[in-house]
Amino acid sequence: MAVGIRTVSRGPDRIPVAPLEIGTRVEMFVDDYLIASMRGGDFVPSPPERREVVLTTDRPWEGPASAYFTVIRDGSTVRLYYRGYCPADLSLEQVTCVAESRDGIAYDRPTLGLFDFRGSKRNNIVHVGKESHNFGPFLDANPAAPPAERYKALGGIESRLFAFCSPDGLHWRKLREEPVITDGAFDSLNTAFWDSVAKVYRCYSRNWSGGGYTGYRGIQSCTSTDFVKWTKPVPNRYSPDAGAQHLYTNATRPCPGAEHHLLSFPMRFVPDRTRRQGYAEPGVSDALFMTSRDGTTWDRRFAEAWLRPGRDEFNWTQRSNMPAAGIVQTRADEFSMYASEHYDWPDHRLRRLSIRKHGFASVHGGAAVAEMTTKVILLAAKKLVLNYSTSAAGSISVEVRNPAGVPVRGLTHADCIALYGDDLDRDVLWRGGSNLGSLVGKPIALSFRLQEANLFALRFSD
Repeated sequence: MAVGIRTVSRGPDRIPVAPLEIGTRVEMFVDDYLIASMRGGDFVPSPPERREVVLTTDRPWEGPASAYFTVIRDGSTVRLYYRGYCPADLSLEQVTCVAESRDGIAYDRPTLGLFDFRGSKRNNIVHVGKESHNFGPFLDANPAAPPAERYKALGGIESRLFAFCSPDGLHWRKLREEPVITDGAFDSLNTAFWDSVAKVYRCYSRNWSGGGYTGYRGIQSCTSTDFVKWTKPVPNRYSPDAGAQHLYTNATRPCPGAEHHLLSFPMRFVPDRTRRQGYAEPGVSDALFMTSRDGTTWDRRFAEAWLRPGRDEFNWTQRSNMPAAGIVQTRADEFSMYASEHYDWPDHRLRRLSIRKHGFASVHGGAAVAEMTTKVILLAAKKLVLNYSTSAAGSISVEVRNPAGVPVRGLTHADCIALYGDDLDRDVLWRGGSNLGSLVGKPIALSFRLQEANLFALRFSD
């Protein structure tokens, strides 16, 4: 999406705007929160790279209709939850399974011995019943959560979502017998988590634009302070030009290490297309990427698919390419996500997706130099650290300005030691030993010049 020149009026009647206070947190360039103006640059998304198949749902208690995956890191263990056996949407025989990994790549099914399936407890089933249709767990980051409720989950169908808790992610019980949310269409994966910024639990579930089950599938959210009493759900808000599309799931989560960024990866469903002739069910799907800072208003500037079906013909049938809920760090420089493939085929499976750490999108400058200027920021630390990438001939330079837009002596573009390469945490330096130390606690603005470069994120550091 090309971005033109955006400026804040500086006329005599301009109402003073308080500087942004971002402290030392990571600010990703997934929206224009920090940006006052941009000339010649673009916001560009960073599509994920498909990596290994980590699980094929080929056990008797799983099958081709397995779905609605959730990934959770708990210390050194990565857990993968998913719907297994599902003969019908309302079947009491539906099961929830778990697989475990040390590296987020190689997953094993633990033999738990908790539930019988066709005469044997040698399986990885952690729940049985209708709620397994879309059992969506998370590790509760609320510091007030008691040890017996370290894990929480929502699950249900027929306009009834039930709340569950667990001390270990394996042994689950209902928080109460009555459903906790009853306003919505809950037949896909309903995601929930503790929002550490707003200090509330959030639930994202499905609604329909026409009410009931008519119109377009969409996303709604509600909040709670105790995971039992929830506010009335409200639809996600988008810009008027977002357009109507079927958003089948949402996979909403805070970004690890930058939890003030809420990220959502809806599976976009196109029900009237069929590419594989003779296949019983119509529809094809891909995945989108959108962001929010308040949990209700969502930025959909990246309107094109974040994850395409690709050249695999079996991904061009209904309900494939569905992102799992959850983002885990698998290397110092890498986030991993997951997406299901080959839905309703015998080799239905889950594939890992690789994403640059805090690199879901960027501000991009091409062959011609682009310039981007930030809003006024209250400087919290003496170092500016960038997550960026350039070509061999590309570069980034940074200039520090006062709130009136005047460059600070010694911290201009001419003084900056240009950055080039590919780094997640590189300090910006200026010649002559100039640094930001004398400006800590004062308002500043930053000017970036980018040529054949992508700026993914910044932060200030001591």
